[in-house]
Amino acid sequence: MHKVTGTLFKAHTLKNILGINGQQFKNSRTSSQLSSEKANSYNYVIVGAGSAGCVLANRLTEDPHSTVLLLEAGPKDTLLGSKRLMWKIHMPAALTYNLCDEKYNWYYHTTSQKHMDNRIMYWPRGRVWGGSSSLNAMVYIRGHAEDYNRWSREGAIGWDYEHCLPYFRKAQTHELGPDQYRGGNGPLYVSRGKTNHPLHLAFLEATQQAGYPFTDDMNGYQQEGFGWMDMTVHQGQRWSTASAYLHPAISRPNLSVAEKTLVTKILFQGTKSIGVEYVKNGQRKKAFASKEVILSGGAINSPQLLMLSGIGNADDLKKLGIPVVCHLPGVGQNLQDHLEVYVQQKCTKPITLYNAQKPVNMVRIGLEWLWKFTGEGATAHLESGGFIRSEPGVPHPDIQFHFLPSQVIDHGRVASTMEAYQVHVGPMRSTSVGWLKLKSTDPKDHPIIEPNYMSTERDILEFRQCVKLTREIFAQKAFEKFRGPEIQPGNHVQSDKEIDAFIRQKADSAYHPSCTCKMGQPSDSTAVVDPQTKVIGVENLRVVDASIMPSVVSGNLNAPTIMMAEKAADIIKGLPSLQEKNIPVYKPKTLETQR
Repeated sequence: MHKVTGTLFKAHTLKNILGINGQQFKNSRTSSQLSSEKANSYNYVIVGAGSAGCVLANRLTEDPHSTVLLLEAGPKDTLLGSKRLMWKIHMPAALTYNLCDEKYNWYYHTTSQKHMDNRIMYWPRGRVWGGSSSLNAMVYIRGHAEDYNRWSREGAIGWDYEHCLPYFRKAQTHELGPDQYRGGNGPLYVSRGKTNHPLHLAFLEATQQAGYPFTDDMNGYQQEGFGWMDMTVHQGQRWSTASAYLHPAISRPNLSVAEKTLVTKILFQGTKSIGVEYVKNGQRKKAFASKEVILSGGAINSPQLLMLSGIGNADDLKKLGIPVVCHLPGVGQNLQDHLEVYVQQKCTKPITLYNAQKPVNMVRIGLEWLWKFTGEGATAHLESGGFIRSEPGVPHPDIQFHFLPSQVIDHGRVASTMEAYQVHVGPMRSTSVGWLKLKSTDPKDHPIIEPNYMSTERDILEFRQCVKLTREIFAQKAFEKFRGPEIQPGNHVQSDKEIDAFIRQKADSAYHPSCTCKMGQPSDSTAVVDPQTKVIGVENLRVVDASIMPSVVSGNLNAPTIMMAEKAADIIKGLPSLQEKNIPVYKPKTLETQR
């Protein structure tokens, strides 16, 4: 009797849950199919637990009635629940380990670059909880107000500075406290460079001697000039979006998170997205979304998954035998990135990080960090930098500098060989635009990545300026007591032709791929998502990550990506956008001079 009533009760509740009567029940798919589908159904399925995905998972589960499944191809960012055991991610100074390791990294490579001596460029991308915010150099830079006003002109209506600034603030808790530009109670902790290292101080003094302003907040009123950097470091630890957004939400009953799960395809009924197919532990599975599927895989994975699922250029898809769901030729196009080069100078005093990189000192630094989260392990050492204009007439800075009291060789994959300091410098609004396409229908195959670097005359001119302006700063009096011979480019490189050749040989990605699913108006044939982040031409599908930027911003991409996810979360929830009008933004007194 007990068994029978139990079974009856189960069947009755299942019918109630599914809201169907007996007749329909018989006609529809088998009940076991339905119940397994129900068990694997959520309001939202988010693909990618990176800089955007973690934000969305947190914000969308603030409503206890909203269920979310977050799928990540890589592993967790903790071991046995401990950050210390995953010190390669969480110790700020250890950042180069994961840039050189495939464990938490997609480890992409570009095609050979015909304007750069046919070099194949290395592109690390995060494949772990936190995504690239678990691998990056922890530099918190928002870009310039005019970047967002330009987005609005490019068709991303509602994404101008007055609609984006409030979301930068919402995300942030700045250690210096809130003001008109900074946030005071967001999940993302941001600290300010505060080292007394003599080389950082010399760099900032030299920039002023060269005639550039000091700015006390390059993310605030005045981007132009040099100053102390903001960093996503909190109490001596990397503060990724996994730390800021995912871990605090993980105990919510309405959030499910899976790691080591590769999403292979978006599932459609006609043009309506209904879920995803994924592979976990070698098994193929499905998860269903009653409201929306949201792609947050980043500028490479999101367009790749769209194309694998039949959304992209119909001709390309047909060649690979992929059934076309929607012809959207902009998918994978408009690829933009920042290139940079290292200008390196030998240091005459033993004060760089060279000694810290000797094994015995690394052990000492590591132990101090593991014990107290303090010392030289508690910073990425990129604590000063700045933004300048390349020439007269440029309305806002188009060159960025990061200063480092050390020497980096081949993305940190080769050990430093001497006492040296360097600046990472590069143009921020490159006119070279590339693309990516599927290599095959296998989701495990990396796509063909063609950034088309240095393909315009303008880019060549700007890079020349980068080298000349950096040399001028390094030649100032402030560096006199530290300055040895120039290591790179080296004194033999002087003419424009020689500088151009040096750039072709040595410039590398600053790891800012973006814009491959650009946001724009549905009337724009190159747009992939509309200003509500919905994929054009299909239903219940969004993309929210750096791929939807209409054009690359003038700075690093992590802070803007987090802002975009915060803003998208409000759009998805149906809330009106935050807005802050008439925010003052610095303009140079005259554009007739370069500084």
